[in-house]
Amino acid sequence: MRLLVRASTAGVLVSALLTLLACGGIAAPDLFIVQRSGSGPHARLTLLVNEEGGVRCNGLATRSGHKLKLSDAALVQARAIEEDLEEPASKHLSLAPRSGSVLSYSVREEKGSVRFSDNSAGQPKVLHELALFVLQTAQQVCGLPE
Repeated sequence: MRLLVRASTAGVLVSALLTLLACGGIAAPDLFIVQRSGSGPHARLTLLVNEEGGVRCNGLATRSGHKLKLSDAALVQARAIEEDLEEPASKHLSLAPRSGSVLSYSVREEKGSVRFSDNSAGQPKVLHELALFVLQTAQQVCGLPE
């Protein structure tokens, strides 16, 4: 009898877990979140990218009734950026802007955070890639002007 109750309880738990998964109750982990600011009218942006390619632009996850999602190629690019960010983020890299800076970025990922500006000296290649990725995603996925 005890074995039957345990098997029944296990079956209920498995069924509940499958229902939760089917309803989208488990969210994909985030790759990174970028906050961009600056002097231009469209400079302010918060961009969140998750492991499945889901995107949130300034808190919104849909546009015109469709979920914001990266293309497969852009998702591969985002994952590569996240991987390359691990070292500077774990060191909490912070690069000062130089005179004439237009945009500033703050990015957080699992290992830590990085702060830099569009014209900061000594930027590793990944920060240039991230700035371009943010611009392209803002325009192509979020539908923002820049």
